[in-house]
Amino acid sequence: MAADPILFVAGQWLGAASGALAVVTITAYLARWGIRFRLVGVTSFTALLSLSCLAFAISYTPRVSLEGAVSVPLVFDNGSDLVIAAAPADLPPASYEPTVQQVAQNLRSSGRSSPDGLVHVRLRRVETVGPGISKPVVLAEVTRDLASGSVTPGR
Repeated sequence: MAADPILFVAGQWLGAASGALAVVTITAYLARWGIRFRLVGVTSFTALLSLSCLAFAISYTPRVSLEGAVSVPLVFDNGSDLVIAAAPADLPPASYEPTVQQVAQNLRSSGRSSPDGLVHVRLRRVETVGPGISKPVVLAEVTRDLASGSVTPGR
């Protein structure tokens, strides 16, 4: 998990700027300049920006994109062990498996609590059976292990 280089460099520069501003703020207090209270705000805000940039640069993880996969919306997520994504009507059958694997790999595991440590990810489509009647059809399913991050076919 590599840090975003632009944000990392920006965080370092903002940290250096907040250090320089801290020196100017201390000097302003000792010399009793009228701007000293404004410098406290500017210095603390610059330090906050620096820490925010560094934290985001370290925690950023880009989304996984698989060959043949299509971006689909999540329609159900119970927060623990089941996630369901909706497939568009024109999705070719060859894209079922890569699409559901892409959804599973892009799930964030923080905050999820499953009794067995697994999350079942399904790709489904709602098909019309008759007038006013429709039923969901599961097109593909995979299981993601929360501990290791591995994805295995479900069906």
